[in-house]
Amino acid sequence: MALLKILFITICVLWLLKMVARLLLPMFFHKMMAKAQNQANQRYQQQHNHNPDGRIRVDYMPPKEKSRGDNAGDFVDYEEVK
Repeated sequence: MALLKILFITICVLWLLKMVARLLLPMFFHKMMAKAQNQANQRYQQQHNHNPDGRIRVDYMPPKEKSRGDNAGDFVDYEEVK
């Protein structure tokens, strides 16, 4: 008798979970898709409205190399021997 009671309760709980999932999952996925679409639209707007006036903006400039000038030493031309 206890086994039948456990099976009946288990089946009822699973059936209720199935009904709740049928109601809530579409709403959850709809909200998730709307959020992803909003994020994609924001990224698109940022990329295309970055410099509307035509000016160029430089975020990073690499450090300049020190010119070696005459302190580099003597360079000797050589001929490859085969």
